[in-house]
Amino acid sequence: MSSEVFNLKVHTQFSICEGAVKINQLSEYCRKNNISAVGICDTENLSGALEFSDELSKLGIQPIIGSSIFIKEKIGNDLFYGKISLFAKNHNGYKNLLKLSSKSYLNLEPEDIKPNISFDILNKFSDGIILFIGGSKSFFSDLLTQNKDEFCYKEILKLKSIFDKNIYVEIQRHNEPHEFNLEKKLLKISSDLEIPLIATNEVFYLKRDQFAAHDAYICVGEKSYVNEKNRLKYSDQHYFMDSQELNDLFKDIPDALENNR
Repeated sequence: MSSEVFNLKVHTQFSICEGAVKINQLSEYCRKNNISAVGICDTENLSGALEFSDELSKLGIQPIIGSSIFIKEKIGNDLFYGKISLFAKNHNGYKNLLKLSSKSYLNLEPEDIKPNISFDILNKFSDGIILFIGGSKSFFSDLLTQNKDEFCYKEILKLKSIFDKNIYVEIQRHNEPHEFNLEKKLLKISSDLEIPLIATNEVFYLKRDQFAAHDAYICVGEKSYVNEKNRLKYSDQHYFMDSQELNDLFKDIPDALENNR
C-alpha cells in the first residue's frame, strides 16, 4: 500500500492575490522530491491548467485538474457566496469543468460580487466531476460556522443524489481557530449522510518560510496592512506538505488519508 498522500489543492499564481506557487517551480519541486501526482485548484479560473498539465506531464508526474468556483445562493433575504472545489475525473469531466468555469463569468447579475454558478448549473454539468464539500473555507463550511446546519444537510443530500460516489467531505487542519468546531460538524455530516472523507491541505506557497511574504501578498489583494488586526489572515500551514507530514497530521482519520492516495 502506497504511503504517498497527494497535494490536490495547490493554488498557483493564477489564483490572483491568493496563490503564490509558480508552476515551473512546482514542477521542479515535484521532480526533486519524487512526487508522482499533484492537483491544481485555482480560485475562479482554469487559466493555469494547460501550463500545469504540460509542465508536469513531461516529467512523468500526473496532473490533476481542478478549480474552486463560487456558488451563489439566496438564503432568507441575503445573497451568499462560497467556494466549492471541483476536479476532473476524466476527459468529459474536464470539458464540463471548462463549461462550469466559463459559465461562472457569463451570466452575472448586477449585484454579483464574484463570478459564480448556481447549484442547478453545477448539477447539469456534473458528469465526470468530483466534488469536495467542506474544507476550511468553502460554501458549506462558511454556512456551518454560522450554524446553518439544516440548510447544509438538505443541500448536501441533494448533491449526493447527483454526484453519487464522486462526492467527498473534505477535512483540513491548518491550525486556524474556526477549524476545530467545523471539523466536528463535517465528520458528523460524513457519518450521517454516508459520504466518504478526504484529507487535504490548502497550498498557497511551496515552503513554510514563505509565509511572511505570502501574508504581505494577501494584504495587497485585500487592500489592507500587515499590522491591521481585523483583516484576512491565514496560519503558516498553507505550504506544500510532504506525505509524512500529511500522514502525521491526519493519522487519527485513516479513511480520509486512504481516499487521497
